[in-house]
This record gives sequence, structure tokens and C-alpha cells, in this order.
Amino acid sequence: MTVESTAPRKPRRSSGTKRTSARRTPQQQSSEPQLVQLLTPEGERVEHPEYEIDLTPEELRGLYRDMVLTRRFDAEATSLQRQGELGLWASLLGQEAAQIGSGRALHDDDYVFPTYREHGVAWVRGVDPTNLLGMFRGVNHGGWDPGANNFHLYTIVIGSQTLHAVGYAMGVAKDGADSAVIAYFGDGASSQGDVAESFTFAAVYNAPVVFFCQNNQWAISEPTEKQMRVPLYQRAQGYGFPGVRVDGNDVLACLAVTRSALARARRGEGPMLVEAFTYRMGAHTTSDDPTKYRADEETESWRAKDPILRLRRLLEREGHADEAYFTGLEEESEALGRRVREAVRAMPDPDRLAIFDHVYADGSALVDEERAQFAAYQASFADSADSAEGGK
Repeated sequence: MTVESTAPRKPRRSSGTKRTSARRTPQQQSSEPQLVQLLTPEGERVEHPEYEIDLTPEELRGLYRDMVLTRRFDAEATSLQRQGELGLWASLLGQEAAQIGSGRALHDDDYVFPTYREHGVAWVRGVDPTNLLGMFRGVNHGGWDPGANNFHLYTIVIGSQTLHAVGYAMGVAKDGADSAVIAYFGDGASSQGDVAESFTFAAVYNAPVVFFCQNNQWAISEPTEKQMRVPLYQRAQGYGFPGVRVDGNDVLACLAVTRSALARARRGEGPMLVEAFTYRMGAHTTSDDPTKYRADEETESWRAKDPILRLRRLLEREGHADEAYFTGLEEESEALGRRVREAVRAMPDPDRLAIFDHVYADGSALVDEERAQFAAYQASFADSADSAEGGK
């Protein structure tokens, strides 16, 4: 495996049992794509000269459980949108390893600035999955307290959360706190000016922030080759901090690389860019149709790199999980799906006039006029229904 990294790392070892399975050396692996990988698509462990991780069987099962339950929740949310229960949904299908691996690298006092697709990170931070759905149903503006789990509200504006993360990280540094900040964004957001500005400020002020980019190959219908001339992680060099590309479908590599990057930030060594090279298996959102711009062959090639399947192969090969474990987890995932479905259907219908309430802090004559017009328009439907009923 060829490494592409702009700064050396020291191996970081966690407590736990040693691996006993045979491992292939990086030289025995294909050099395409060039990234940090610790677990192959076939479920085989591989060595890496800069990153190493040793996990107990219980920890490996925990990562697998996180990915399975996150995928089940995501599938249920997609189904609920198709049934008219949600206005929109942004699926994370295929990106579970990037989110669970990086999320499990965080300390409790670290702070997360997500986009609108970090359902797996929300899961490991302890945010109830049902709380993620209120905004997509239109009944609230977020649904959870960011301070309770150090997990900020979802950000719909593309790339703006990276600026928020850097500002927060600069405050962390001034306070002398022993914590780090992580900002999630996609390959499309990396073309935004907000991200470029955040890179500049983070570098100049040596902010303790990790920029975690999930490169899922497509910014809606725009492929990465039309967005950039060099590999995305290399952009960090121009700002003066290191970048590294990691196999985004390898939960072990994502955990090891993010853990190292966060430790570097906590030591006061400044920002780092992690590019998780992954793939968006589903649509950009439920309003998108990827069959219009993606080839089936491309999707199928990435399906063979499925992050959940490769960790299951490792668990089975090393005897860390039996059929009873997988059956029990399947039952747990179905129970989660039922709970989410029941919770969403119990949510109230959104107040259609609420969209006018917080446009201006002190009110506006124009907004008041628009509210009245919209209220009259809504009332016309009720009047029509009453007239029809009376005519029977």
C-alpha cells in the first residue's frame, strides 16, 4: 500500500488484545488508490508504517454494531420520506465506516460541527436518532441540544460549518482546554470559499481542528474530476498543514487516522486535513436521481468495498462473532427501525405559518403581509372542503 501523507505520524496503540491473524505488508497491496488502509475489502488486516491500531474483540463488535444500526436507521428514514412522513432525507449509505471510525476517535470533550449527513457521528455522540428527523419533517430547527453531546446542529448551508469550527477551535486554544474540534464536509463543499477561508484561519492561528472531508466522489451530479486538479488532501499543503487520504470504507483506518489527527491537535500542533475516500451509494438526497448521471458499473465496483461487509468478514475469520451475534444484532436493528417509524408518525404536522416567525428579530411589515396572504391561501382549502361537504 502506497502512502500519501504530507507529514509523518507516530503509531498510536490503544489498550486491548493483539491481533493474531496473518497480515499482508503494504508492498503486497495494490497502489491504486493511494491511501491509508488497515482492512482490505476482503476483510484481511494489513500493516501500515505510520498508523497502527489494536482493538479487542468487543471493540471490533462495537464498531460493527454502530455501522449496522446506523445503516438501518438511515434506511428507515429514507422509507419514511418516500411515504410522505419527511420532507427530505440525505442518506449516508456507503459512508458508515468514515463516520463511525472518525466519531469513535473523539473524546467526550471534543466538539463536532457536522453537515446534514453525519447520522453515524450523531449516533456515536449519543444523539437519539429520532431527534435527527424533526428538522426533516419540518417540526423544529434542529431537535437536540448541541451542548449536551458536543454535537452541533446540522448545517444545511454548504461549507459554513468549517468556519464555525475554526472559530470554536480558536476559542478552545485561548481557553487552554485539552480538547479538539472536528469539522465534517464533503468534496463539493471543498470548492466553497468558506472552506478556503477556514483553512487560512486555522493555519495562521494554529487552531486545534481536524477537517474531515468525506470524498464520496460526487457533489450531487458533479464528479470530483470536474472539481479539482489535484487529490483533495493535497490542498492542505498550500495552507501549511498536513493532509492524508484514508480508505473511507475501512472503519479501522478511519479510526486510527482520525485518532492521530485529533491527538496532534490536542498537542498544539495545529490543524490537519483528513480525506476519507469513500462513495455515496445512494442519492445525494431523496430529491435526487443518481441514475441520470452515474454508471451502474461504478456503483457496483464500490458495492464490493462495502464497509460493513468487510468488517463482518474480519469478525468471522478471527472468530470474534458467531451467527447468534449477527442474528441478535439483526433483531436489534429491526427494533430500532420500528422505534424510529413510530416516533416519526407520532410527531405533529408542522405549523405552516411558523416559517414567518423568525425571519426578523423585530418583525417586518413585508413579512407580516406575506404571512397574511399565505394564511388566506391555506384557509381557502378549508373553505373549499366545507363547501363541498355542504353540497352533498
